[in-house]
Amino acid sequence: MSESTQPARGTRDFLPDDIRRRQHVIAVIRDVYERYGFEPLETPAFENIETLLGKYGEEGNKLIFKILKRGEHEHTGAADLALRYDLTVPLARVVAQYQNALPRFFKRYQIQPVWRADRPARGRFREFYQCDLDAIGSTSAIVEAEILAAVSDILLRLGFDDFSIRVNHRLILSGLLNVAGIPAALHNDALVALDKLDKIGRDGVAREFAERGVSGDAVSKCLGFFEVPDGELPAATLDRLDAIVGHGDGSVENLRQIVALADGTSAAGRVRIDLSLARGLSYYTGAIMEITVAQLAGSLGGGGRYDNLVGMFLGREVPACGFSLGLERIIVVMTERQMFPPAVAGSAVDIMVTLWNENARADAVRLAADLRRGGLRVDVYPDADKLGKQFKYAGSRGVPFVAIVGDDERARGEVAVKDMRSGGQTAVPRADAAAFVRDRVRDGKATTERTEHTEPGTLEPRT
Repeated sequence: MSESTQPARGTRDFLPDDIRRRQHVIAVIRDVYERYGFEPLETPAFENIETLLGKYGEEGNKLIFKILKRGEHEHTGAADLALRYDLTVPLARVVAQYQNALPRFFKRYQIQPVWRADRPARGRFREFYQCDLDAIGSTSAIVEAEILAAVSDILLRLGFDDFSIRVNHRLILSGLLNVAGIPAALHNDALVALDKLDKIGRDGVAREFAERGVSGDAVSKCLGFFEVPDGELPAATLDRLDAIVGHGDGSVENLRQIVALADGTSAAGRVRIDLSLARGLSYYTGAIMEITVAQLAGSLGGGGRYDNLVGMFLGREVPACGFSLGLERIIVVMTERQMFPPAVAGSAVDIMVTLWNENARADAVRLAADLRRGGLRVDVYPDADKLGKQFKYAGSRGVPFVAIVGDDERARGEVAVKDMRSGGQTAVPRADAAAFVRDRVRDGKATTERTEHTEPGTLEPRT
């Protein structure tokens, strides 16, 4: 019996078209992050296990991929390392480690894979990329507003027009739980259950509350707080919250500032207060955020303020706020909705050099080298097959142009360039062939950009 060739469950192989889609999305994310002043950072794939344990709450700890001790300690079955669960805790470790080398306000982005021992599902994998941006060193609401603007810019550039930004505040949640009569010792359990409200519904959350020891009256009162009237504007929700939990801790006013500041950015009109938003990770301390799109269970990304996390490593509180875009989910939705421009799904080759006969091999390689020096992506057909077969191969790969140098072209110092899209063929002086093709490749890309990426709300076309 042959061995299975399937990748491990919850992981995937990425073929060339997959890679091009991923590179397209990552390029947009990286460009926007850098426009907002965030700098790149990378950290190791695995951390000391004590670095990760205890940072994500009870549910998170169960999903950490542990690495067993090796060599002479292998027999113990103990773990001393673990694969990254997210990019936030490694960032906190870096800030503590390099505190004297980093600027007062440190803004970083990080695009790397993480691993979770989760149950795979549509758009959810055990190995996946996160695209994080975080700002360290300030408690200002400007930080949250800038983060929301950045992720809004990204989604608009990618072509999303039906996303909304859900925001809440951990202190508001604590206040609502207190008013409902839920003991402080059960708050973390209650938040874990509330975080599943959009997945398991009100009845499912009520059952989880009961299983975690929350009484029936408290459950009913608590869940009643999260029923926001249809069409209620953020300002009205915040006024209602003021009447319920008061404003002594500043949480309602903090959300009010974030909403007001976001109104001056691309996030305007997309922010809504969602009191059921809890975000299960235990390290959040202030405003929390998620981005959702229509007809998608779960979110395209989320984040929030975590002013205590760096302090676990440093011994003092350091203000911090961040957001993580889910690359995998974005790509799944864009693929299903056919949102990728034709240029992304097109060929990785601008022109293919055909092989006239076995005696022309050296000349074909020289021509390919000349075309590459002219800035083109060039493939060389390796066998002296009939031209029809070579054209068919180029067509199957979506190659837009084919170069032909037969005996007559070689004698005249020319190259016959065949446009595989139109079927037309043009004889070009060999010295001008690269420029001839380059101009037409560039014109084709520019046309694609103009037709695919100038919808209202996007940034300028990419070149």
